[in-house]
Amino acid sequence: MDRRDFLRTSAFGAALFGLTGVSGCRVKVKNDFDTLIKNGVIYLGDGKAPVKGDLAIRDGKVAAIGENLGTSAKTILDAKGMAVSPGFIDLHVHTDTNLFDAPKGDSRIFQGITSEVGGNCGYCPFVYSDDAWEARKDKPRKGGPAWRNIDGFYQRLTDNKIGINYSSLVGHGDVREAVVGPYNVKASDEQIRKMCEVLDEQLSMGAIGLSYGLEYAPGCYSDTREMVALNKVVAKHNALYTIHMRNEDDHVLEAMDEAIEAARRSGARLEISHLKAQNPANFDKIDRMLRKIDDAYAEGIDIAFDRYPYTAFSTGFTSFIPIELRDGTDEDIYARLNDPAACEKIKKYAYGRIERFGGPQQVVVAGCNAPENAAYAGKNLAECCKISGLDEWEMIRHLLVSERLQVNQATFAMKEENLKIIYAHRLSMPASDGSVYSPEGVLGKELPHPRSYGTFPRFFEKFVREEGVLDLATAIYKCTGLPASRAKFKERGLLIPGYAADITVFDPGTIADKATYAKPHTFPTGIAHVFVNGVWTIKDGTHTGALAGTILDGNHLSR
Repeated sequence: MDRRDFLRTSAFGAALFGLTGVSGCRVKVKNDFDTLIKNGVIYLGDGKAPVKGDLAIRDGKVAAIGENLGTSAKTILDAKGMAVSPGFIDLHVHTDTNLFDAPKGDSRIFQGITSEVGGNCGYCPFVYSDDAWEARKDKPRKGGPAWRNIDGFYQRLTDNKIGINYSSLVGHGDVREAVVGPYNVKASDEQIRKMCEVLDEQLSMGAIGLSYGLEYAPGCYSDTREMVALNKVVAKHNALYTIHMRNEDDHVLEAMDEAIEAARRSGARLEISHLKAQNPANFDKIDRMLRKIDDAYAEGIDIAFDRYPYTAFSTGFTSFIPIELRDGTDEDIYARLNDPAACEKIKKYAYGRIERFGGPQQVVVAGCNAPENAAYAGKNLAECCKISGLDEWEMIRHLLVSERLQVNQATFAMKEENLKIIYAHRLSMPASDGSVYSPEGVLGKELPHPRSYGTFPRFFEKFVREEGVLDLATAIYKCTGLPASRAKFKERGLLIPGYAADITVFDPGTIADKATYAKPHTFPTGIAHVFVNGVWTIKDGTHTGALAGTILDGNHLSR
């Protein structure tokens, strides 16, 4: 990791210079701290070697770091030689409205995450057309008043109180549907102008960027011309352009070219979401994919990428329907599922996907809502067919119809060796592609991908401790300083006096993911303490009940 990598963004570069005279030296300070974390191995989040000593917190900020800061504080925590790190930052989540059902941020905070970015893959819980707003404005959302924009959504979260820091991207799919509609049409110049206007408003209210989900309708119906126009608005705000690319398997190289070209022509900073070479036929493309990223970086494009540390992806069963048959409303899709000619096309496409995955045993049904489908939850498609007596296409169609299109899958389609190659790259970072869940309440009834509970523990367990792909300091940087610089979080992601006291204290020798596909609602081990904005939130592995999170809006961003 060279100097250039650390100084590429102004926020991170300024933070790095701010460390001079702090790490590893005696600091003369007034000992009126709120909390003293003593006897820890302190990783500043910059990728450099740690220092041993104490860290002090005052008024929600890191107050001092030194060899011996005394014992004068309201609270003293003996870290007992554990790693003291900035709180982990998850740049790619789908938490969004789940925070209303799990405000403590259970599945996030227990794995050391203190800040995260929602609104990914082209979807966010705001931005509505005029007609859609008129239809919903008087209907409560999650038990409270409806909201129309990110400002209203952020306010609802603030009023509700949250246990982690949260920020959001604007979903391109939602912007497009609000202006163009859910159909497979090319946007006119006037519609693109209107989309840019909507996006500009949301970014001005504190969104941190724009996300695309080009494998999903209606975002998939956009073209590069539309993307470049929107990305120019993103660049104006120095915000982030994230992309779930148009293809992640047979045409992944072409999809990367499109993503990079949209960054090149707009000047927007690019984050490629959950980079993968999916399906066995494409495993060997990973080196060419990374060369494209290196070439773009060398050209001067501001680019990085993230990935969850698992070999199974998670998406909706609607991905078994070809793109051209996904447009329109849910009723339009239901009609196709009941039309023999359309079903024949969908069936052919679905069997092609199953073959590319490596067979029906690779596809796991990730939870069902309809009571008659309870037996299928957690079973792979081959097992579901055996239970039901249906063939694979009939099983898929049954689930799509009976679950009103709202059924997910976890599909094993990636290679473990490629994960090592990805995480070894200097521009990569872990990100869950998951959400806030809790074993308690309504969310505990769902069957999420284990990444929602275990991404960061698994990253340290597998790729640092077991495989030795990364040293601990570099791994912590990829979970803290690097994502903070990508999101432009101001005074977060590093342990520097004056920065927010988002802190995770963990044991590098025992941190481990315990969630499984069959039992995902299982908390990790090895994470002893977590502070959010200076408030002790996880204490000796137990949640204190604190709700000290904040919205990381425009006031918390470095533009």
